[in-house]
Amino acid sequence: MFRLSKPLYKVLYENIKKDIVSGVYKEGDRVPSEKELSQQYGVSRITTKKALELLAGDDLITRQPGRGSFVKRASGFNHKMKVNNQKGEQTALLFGLVITDFDDSYGTELISSLEKCSTKHSSFLILRRSFGKPELEERAIKELVELGVDGLIVFPSQAEYFSEEILKLVIKKFPLVLVDRHLKGISTASVSTDNVAAAKKGTEHLLELGHKHIALLTPPPTDTTALEDRIEGFVQAHAEKGVMVDRNLWLNNITSTLPNAFRPPNFTQDIKKIKDHLVKFPYITALFAAEYYIALMAKKAVKELGMRVPEDISIICFDSPPRRIGDFHLTYLSQDQEKMGQKVFDLLLKLKSKEEQEETPKRLLLDASLVVGDSTAEVSSKKQNKLS
Repeated sequence: MFRLSKPLYKVLYENIKKDIVSGVYKEGDRVPSEKELSQQYGVSRITTKKALELLAGDDLITRQPGRGSFVKRASGFNHKMKVNNQKGEQTALLFGLVITDFDDSYGTELISSLEKCSTKHSSFLILRRSFGKPELEERAIKELVELGVDGLIVFPSQAEYFSEEILKLVIKKFPLVLVDRHLKGISTASVSTDNVAAAKKGTEHLLELGHKHIALLTPPPTDTTALEDRIEGFVQAHAEKGVMVDRNLWLNNITSTLPNAFRPPNFTQDIKKIKDHLVKFPYITALFAAEYYIALMAKKAVKELGMRVPEDISIICFDSPPRRIGDFHLTYLSQDQEKMGQKVFDLLLKLKSKEEQEETPKRLLLDASLVVGDSTAEVSSKKQNKLS
């Protein structure tokens, strides 16, 4: 589903190695089996087997047939180990990253940026996924803090009913940076895209192409500040262009893209929702999808109704995987994940060094860019005639 800059078995190998290095797995501890790792990460047994073989080759684990794999040695591997850099020997820092989930449309590039920054500053980064579940988020934060991380980067699963563990960190003034959203009523550092401005930019593009009947496709917006901001930007663009917003055209019950570790996504059900919506409101000329995979479902729904993109319906969305030659390219709003990772890490280092502990951390917003692809065009004269 997603593409990384290195093979999956190496990513898995590095994750387990970091757990050994940081002390999550101690000498003699059993590490997850090939089957357990396959289920946990959603990869093949071949991938997990290669990762464990690499760890055995590094003399970090011993593989015992019929029993499993066990940490062979961990001496010298802890997050207070000494590392050498141009300034001489220093203590390595260990940071934790808790994210809902990631793929090649959003998240992979952000993690890659954070990893580059971590390597540059001779530190370690431990990744945990919450799949949008508050209880998994709380557990991950608690485990990382107990592990002794020097700071945390958190992509919160919710906005209003925030994690109790996050509140504890704020009270303790623990180095913490939130990513992609902010928590209402809590004063803590955050770095995210300016979602209001980005949504305005995308909506203005459609309005300038002559679209006045635009359907907004979103998951349920409850407690998600990023989504709330995108809706606000959509509304503001209409107001500034003097176009009436028709909320009847909004479809805000798309659920298959919500992160969930316990059930497969039901894309078929959501595609049907979009099809039914287009049949109910045949005068819709454009769809603004809050997420990339919603845009893909919208494109399929349009095709199954015997219409074409963009000739009959234009589609725009947030985020997109890397472009490949010959592919159909959606028009999308590109978030600067590389810069986001850099800003997050820089801010975390400042908080760790107490440079900004005496001040109220600011909410840092980054610009998104509009990438025009094959999925948007002017309203056709045929459609215009029908509407008039």
